Amino acid sequence: MGYRPVEDYGVIGDLHTVALVGVDASIDFMCFPRFDSPSIFAALLDDQNGGRFQIAPVLDEARHKQLYLPDSNILLSRFLSEAGVAEISDFMPVDERGAAHRLVRRAKTVRGEVRYRLLCAPRFDYARAVHRVEVRGRQAVFVPEGGHLAALRLRSDVPLGAQGPAVVAEFTLRAGETAAFVLEEAGAGSPVPSETPADVGESFTDTLNFWRRWIGRSTYQGRWREMVNRSALVLKLLTASSYGSFVASPTFGLPEVVGGERNWDYRYTWIRDASFTLYAMSRLGYTREAGAFMRWIEARCAEAGPDGSLQTMYGIDGRHDLEEQVLPHLEGYRGSFPVRIGNAAYRQVQLDIYGELLDAIYLYNKYGEPISSALWDDVVRLVDWVCRHWRDTDEGIWEVRSGPQAFLYSRLMCWVAVDRACRLAQKRSFPAPLDRWSVVRDEIYRDIHEQFWDPRRKTFLQHKGSTAVAASLLLMPLVRFISPTDPRWLSTLRAIEEDLVDDSLVYRYNVEQAADGLRGREGTFSMCSFWYVECLARGGDFEKARLFFEKMLGYANHLGLYGEQLGRRGEHLGNFPQALTHLALISAAYALNRRFETAGRGHRPDRGGVSPAGWNAPDG
Repeated sequence: MGYRPVEDYGVIGDLHTVALVGVDASIDFMCFPRFDSPSIFAALLDDQNGGRFQIAPVLDEARHKQLYLPDSNILLSRFLSEAGVAEISDFMPVDERGAAHRLVRRAKTVRGEVRYRLLCAPRFDYARAVHRVEVRGRQAVFVPEGGHLAALRLRSDVPLGAQGPAVVAEFTLRAGETAAFVLEEAGAGSPVPSETPADVGESFTDTLNFWRRWIGRSTYQGRWREMVNRSALVLKLLTASSYGSFVASPTFGLPEVVGGERNWDYRYTWIRDASFTLYAMSRLGYTREAGAFMRWIEARCAEAGPDGSLQTMYGIDGRHDLEEQVLPHLEGYRGSFPVRIGNAAYRQVQLDIYGELLDAIYLYNKYGEPISSALWDDVVRLVDWVCRHWRDTDEGIWEVRSGPQAFLYSRLMCWVAVDRACRLAQKRSFPAPLDRWSVVRDEIYRDIHEQFWDPRRKTFLQHKGSTAVAASLLLMPLVRFISPTDPRWLSTLRAIEEDLVDDSLVYRYNVEQAADGLRGREGTFSMCSFWYVECLARGGDFEKARLFFEKMLGYANHLGLYGEQLGRRGEHLGNFPQALTHLALISAAYALNRRFETAGRGHRPDRGGVSPAGWNAPDG
């Protein structure tokens, strides 16, 4: 069938996993029943052998349209032709307890008389396990061999047939007629349902009401509300509700450059994402989600090593071992090999995570609930570790595989860790060695200004010994290390624009100037583009910030979703959708909207300092 562009997909989910649905109504990626479970559909990573679930109207020269039902994560794929109009609706009923997992599909003819072809071809265990098919009228059961994987049941409104390891069907619907299909777990202990999916209508209504109630809790009332709400709905889809954690992305193996080796597994929870997530959820009024994630973070802090150190990332359930493996039998998206599961970066040292973690704790204490004394004891251990190790080299925010360096961003976030701990201790009157911490905070500040400043080019640098800049420097004013109107920062911003910015698009670094241990180039990072927008707005270049923000909105796919990166033709690259991109969009929209409000009250936006409503503002 061939590979579709990554941006041709929408996502549906049940807060435990997601499925990627193409504009042709083919489900080409799904791990089941959890985000980090083995895939059952992975045609996106191997068109011939990965497995898919397709319901295809047989219409000549049909145009494809796809949309979400308003304020929901229910997806509608439409097929429009002279002969007729067909619709496929897709959703996953939400059971936050995780007691049941179901994928529901419904075909409907809107106009004319349309014939449909169904193909359900799962491939268990990342397409490594074989299975048999048992068809009984309008039910089919897929039974993997070996006994360690759960069977799947397909219930249907139409008769089903077996075709090798797949299930097929052909049926015709007149205008107004529908046919429903439910794919669900069929393991021991699973309830045995009625033969046909008679409960689909009720399930559809319940799911629609769930999403509309959820997005109705958002407190965001500003400009770009539609895009902010869609980003919030995406982030909710990436929630592992059983644990309170968020995945960075629900996919693995999608390449940062087609044909290249930069193909990673993002189905895990990065400590780095904590402050971004807690800030966005708190700003939008989702205190329940922020609190659940905070409890997950608190558990990881309690598990810290004897010296107070943490891993860079964890499994959604908090597990520590994320061993990286290659799946040699999958060819990769458009030949992008290797396809990896697991992520070896969990063993890396990345000093910046402590700053993001302490920022998250600070923000939750401020916008959520006061933190516990037990968590504060863990915070003290973490900050003491930072005080001992902030001078160390590490692999940095971009998880380079070329060896450790003394990265400015890592130093910066160590400063954030100590600074937020000092502020929190003072606000809550917690016992803390404030004199010692304050000395370290000031040492880090001076080290950055003295050791990472290039007086010739008048810019801060990516790492010691380098002549290059990196997009991670854009966070310097956003975490309030430096004023966005400071001359040193403005000259650094100009250097970033010269080396990394292409119109509104921003590369995370120049691979020719800063080798990362991997072959090939990559696209621009959409997350960094939204950081750039926020820096422009804070520095007073409001109209440019607004223009570039609008341009970035134009790079979203037809449903308002973003992958990790953008290629030269605006194509989406990397795992999809990407949480950090949507988090950065929310932050930029919030900051820009506040500046609109300030200007509307007759004030000059951003002149003379930073708005207290900005990203991670300690005293905002």
